[in-house]
Amino acid sequence: MTQPPEEERSEAIYTARASLVLLAFGLAVLAFLVAIDRPHWFSIKPVSGTAAAMAISAQPAATTRGGLS
Repeated sequence: MTQPPEEERSEAIYTARASLVLLAFGLAVLAFLVAIDRPHWFSIKPVSGTAAAMAISAQPAATTRGGLS
């Protein structure tokens, strides 16, 4: 079985590499467009009950108890 010439093989490698780079770029753009439509994905939330209690207790009383003045 004969092997293809080196020039054809390198051309196929360049074509495959360019296609993969274009695919990666397209997927990155798609991920960016999906992510900017969902800002709630990037909000920081407490992981445990203790962290949630500490976050609530750190807020001023006016915001946590119905706005007492």
